[in-house]
Amino acid sequence: MDDTVTAGSGEDRGGFINFLVDLIRLLDSFVFSEVTVAGISIAWIVVWMAAPMVVLTFYFGFINLRSFKRAYKVLTGRYHDSTAPGEVTQFQALSTALSGTVGLGNIAGVAVAISLGGPGATFWMILIGLFAMTLKFAECTLGVKYREIRADGTVAGGPMYYLEKGLKGRGLGRLGKGLAWTYALLAVPTLLQVAQVNQAYSQVSAVTGLNGQGWAWSFGVAIALLTAVVIIGGIRSIASVTARLVPLMTAVYITAAITILIGHAGAIPDAFMTIMAGAFNPDSITGGIAGVIIIGMQRAVYSTEAGLGSATMAHAAAKTNEPVSEGMVALMEPFVDTVVVSTMTALVIIVTGLYRVEGLNDIQMTSAAFGSVISWFPYVLAIAVLMFAFSTIISWGYYSGKIWEFVFGGSERSMNLFKIVFCTALVPGAVFSVREVYMLMDSLFFLMAIPNIIGIYFMAGELKSDLKSYLARLKSGEIAERMPESRSLAKETSAP
Repeated sequence: MDDTVTAGSGEDRGGFINFLVDLIRLLDSFVFSEVTVAGISIAWIVVWMAAPMVVLTFYFGFINLRSFKRAYKVLTGRYHDSTAPGEVTQFQALSTALSGTVGLGNIAGVAVAISLGGPGATFWMILIGLFAMTLKFAECTLGVKYREIRADGTVAGGPMYYLEKGLKGRGLGRLGKGLAWTYALLAVPTLLQVAQVNQAYSQVSAVTGLNGQGWAWSFGVAIALLTAVVIIGGIRSIASVTARLVPLMTAVYITAAITILIGHAGAIPDAFMTIMAGAFNPDSITGGIAGVIIIGMQRAVYSTEAGLGSATMAHAAAKTNEPVSEGMVALMEPFVDTVVVSTMTALVIIVTGLYRVEGLNDIQMTSAAFGSVISWFPYVLAIAVLMFAFSTIISWGYYSGKIWEFVFGGSERSMNLFKIVFCTALVPGAVFSVREVYMLMDSLFFLMAIPNIIGIYFMAGELKSDLKSYLARLKSGEIAERMPESRSLAKETSAP
């Protein structure tokens, strides 16, 4: 897609939009500037993001691969404590966080990665997704541990709180305060959730034929109004919506993907071979292997949000007395959204051969791949994309609201102003090109991770102690597992 046109037309966008585009490109050139490591040029921010994922995975003894069963038990209420503080259940917290990750990052993001880096970018997305599970565990555990429970029962949490409180407890109060405020100030611009509006409009316009600046602006206004209705209700309203939307739309999307893959079962081995060959082929794109890794990392970070600290704000609201248990729930996010959903999307695109078609470089590639087998699916995908985009936007409305509250205060006047600003900022999303919106969001997201990861490094030892304590208490029975109601009743009935 040409960078000088809108998501839906080739019309001139005006001086103000072009000015914003110039700023986006300037920001992107800084964030993804390259350094030379072992003779290989690579973006410094990619090294910064990859390092903690790998280091913490080894440091915590591959907790990302050892916690599936425990995470499932927590999610199904086996350790539920009805007296625990918080605003939503652990399942609702996971649904809210997943709504910010499962969706366009897995549908449009995978297509963008393949269009820029070839099928090999998929391999790096999956690999990074596995390591990202550990980083998500670390930050979400801290999010619950250092959250603030207010007198009215509402919760405030996130990197702004655990960076300041956690480092203060280690005698590093000034550093913690500095990192907390740096994070908050860098995170404020992320209220610009333009990527969701952009890709939702791209798919809707493709199936309806509604193109042009007028329709693009109108679509943005409609999304903004719908978002305003939900975010006024706060986390309980958001969690209620996402807990219904996310499982339903994910199930529809995965069912369609499985149907297509079953029909192309014979092509799946070749698809994996194509992915592996592209991952290690230095001629796959300009920049060789390093270029493919960078593209995979960019899309994986956008897909998982690991290291950004954003999901910690949703998980901080979970009803639990055990921060580590919520961290284990949280590490399932990268597995679901990147390892499972993104892999399915990539396989569908590759087995149908649509990645070879010129001119398909965003969600239209995914839509064409599904539509080549299920002719009516682009219409279903349009609805799914709208739902995914909407659920992501309202989740980020909650995240951005917590950041705004930390920076500008939580008075009624301040929060009402935030809601106006957040919703208004959605309106121009459909006017930018796909490359521009991803340049903007990638740059903002990666910058947020800098202070967050510094703090996590400092608190890694504390996290390891907490993990060891939690596992020991599970093993000893101090944290008792609740028997499912049906099994409990059966046992009572059979008792003498």
